[in-house]
Amino acid sequence: MGKEEQIEEREVLDSIFPDEITDISDNEYRISIQLDLLDNENEGDEPTEPPTIILHVRYPDDYPDEAPILDLSPPQNAVPHPYFSVAGDKAQLLKDLEATVEENLGMAMVFTLVTTLKEAAEQLVLDRREVVAKVREEALLAAEREENKKFHGTPVTPETFWKWREGFLKEMEEKRLNEEEEKLAELKKAKVKEPVRLTGRQLWERGLVGKVDEDEEDIPTEQIEKLKVEA
Repeated sequence: MGKEEQIEEREVLDSIFPDEITDISDNEYRISIQLDLLDNENEGDEPTEPPTIILHVRYPDDYPDEAPILDLSPPQNAVPHPYFSVAGDKAQLLKDLEATVEENLGMAMVFTLVTTLKEAAEQLVLDRREVVAKVREEALLAAEREENKKFHGTPVTPETFWKWREGFLKEMEEKRLNEEEEKLAELKKAKVKEPVRLTGRQLWERGLVGKVDEDEEDIPTEQIEKLKVEA
């Protein structure tokens, strides 16, 4: 009875998956299952080829009263997908099939298993995309909040006001003292002048002294003015 049901199911699967099913032996075959995914659902996603799962099915003698022996593998030279890996997700996907197997014991179940496997894998990808989208959204919001801080400034409180006032008054006092020191230095510089000295000839020409040598040491004009007064 089991063999007849196996042959009948295999013929039905040939009509459903004409290009996807490949025989390995009389009681073993594999089915290629390509996931239906919408690329670029999230901004920033790079276009990728939808992943494919190879479902290996082997009938035990008492199938369908006994569960089929199942395995999963990726196709050769499979292009890595950012949200799905047959090797990494294999254990989880096979576990997801256990309930379907139990519910369908005694009936041909491979088509149902293919459908369940495809939906479970697509849901994994969808869940991971949503997680990445949330992380990306939170990062953008955090960056936006950080940017907005530049336009709000520091909130003014009594403590921050008095601290600012103290610093401002100190800065103004230092500035005033510096300006006063600069003005005082300029006044001192203006009062100290080098006395003007006249040569011996200039003294003689002015009739202040007798004839002197031209090389005689210069005499400060302050002394000359004193001589004029005494004269």
